[in-house]
Amino acid sequence: MLGVREPGSPAHQTHFDPKSVRRGLILEGAALKHILNDPVLEEMLFAVASCSESVIACRVSPIQKALLLKMVRKYVEPTPTTLAIGDGANDVGMIQEAHVGIGISGLEGQQAVNSSDFAIAQFRYLEDLLLIHGRWN
Repeated sequence: MLGVREPGSPAHQTHFDPKSVRRGLILEGAALKHILNDPVLEEMLFAVASCSESVIACRVSPIQKALLLKMVRKYVEPTPTTLAIGDGANDVGMIQEAHVGIGISGLEGQQAVNSSDFAIAQFRYLEDLLLIHGRWN
């Protein structure tokens, strides 16, 4: 029958392998306010984040952006090379805290560009910068 599997068939048996699951983590600024500056919670956060393929932070204040980068450098082993990309004054602290900072000039002014290691005119140039020039260097 269509859509019905026989019990005991390979497709019916499910084996859960935790390492095969793809994970992502989304952090909101209001939640980070309670986590930051508490060493136990910071360590727990990075235990979860280390199991994730990607981490997205939204509605995060400028100081929280910089603190997140500082925490990555503190808790992740081996210490990674960090990259921060920003396009406004609210990204300056994060760009300065990262090993490599990319500023994007635009409507929000030149503060991010002035504090960055590399400057680009538009987000669309980011792909070439990271995937071509980043690979060559």
